[in-house]
Amino acid sequence: MGLLLGSLAFALPGLGADSDRWNQVLEKARGQTVYWNAWAGDDRLNRYIEWAGAELSRQFDVTVRHVKIADTAEAVARVLAEKAAGRTNRGSVDLIWINGENFAALKRQGLLYGPILDQLPNFRWVDTNQLPTLVDFTIPVDGLEAPWGFGQFVFLYDQLRVARPPKSPAELLDWARANPGRFAYPRPPDFTGSTLLKQLLLSLTTNRVALYGPATEPEFQTVSAPLWDYLQKLHPHLWRQGRSFPINGPAHLRLLSDGEIDLAQAFGAETASAGILSGRFRASTRTFVF
Repeated sequence: MGLLLGSLAFALPGLGADSDRWNQVLEKARGQTVYWNAWAGDDRLNRYIEWAGAELSRQFDVTVRHVKIADTAEAVARVLAEKAAGRTNRGSVDLIWINGENFAALKRQGLLYGPILDQLPNFRWVDTNQLPTLVDFTIPVDGLEAPWGFGQFVFLYDQLRVARPPKSPAELLDWARANPGRFAYPRPPDFTGSTLLKQLLLSLTTNRVALYGPATEPEFQTVSAPLWDYLQKLHPHLWRQGRSFPINGPAHLRLLSDGEIDLAQAFGAETASAGILSGRFRASTRTFVF
């Protein structure tokens, strides 16, 4: 799949655009509180946000409140509701850790502050030629969001149980047939499960170019047909015969740690190492990519 972008977007103007000088921005920010709506499904990320908030408080006298959400759509719905109620400033959402789908929704509604990238001095260090920072899931960013991290979509497995992990969709299907019930993926629209389907579609379709632009219904049916055919073959061999799915990424990874499945997926090449250090995964857990 390649690198996936985690982005930050400001909802409802809050910084003030009367100056482009960063030191004035910092001075104006002193004593303020920022409500950061961010997915809270990973304890390591939650601790990182807590640490970063402490540093911002110490260095800049800015308080960061982590509004813990299970789904980014929760914050988007709150912003849309406040707009519908006529609230145009001092909204409850300042900053969102956002994905492409929800970024597109807020951009269409004109609810993102910006452009902000020209106000962030450190953005000059971002390699916009090599990293997908200016387009988010085919939607031009137009300076309305900034990257805060990158993740690699990976598969996890226990090398004591899986001698040779599958390296392609075809190999995955063969492996699932030979090891019924030992593979699962989170139920879409969970981000991890949806990304697996995107990776499969990218690998299976004969018209990859069509995936990077608007699609008509007939075109969608034609381009996506190989994916549905593949899933029809794969699902009977999944955990619980594909009749039910883990509800989200953390629940999915628990199946791996509990030994119920042998292959899982996650974002971050460090996921296995972090899980081993915390005692969550066996020392023989490894990662691979197609």
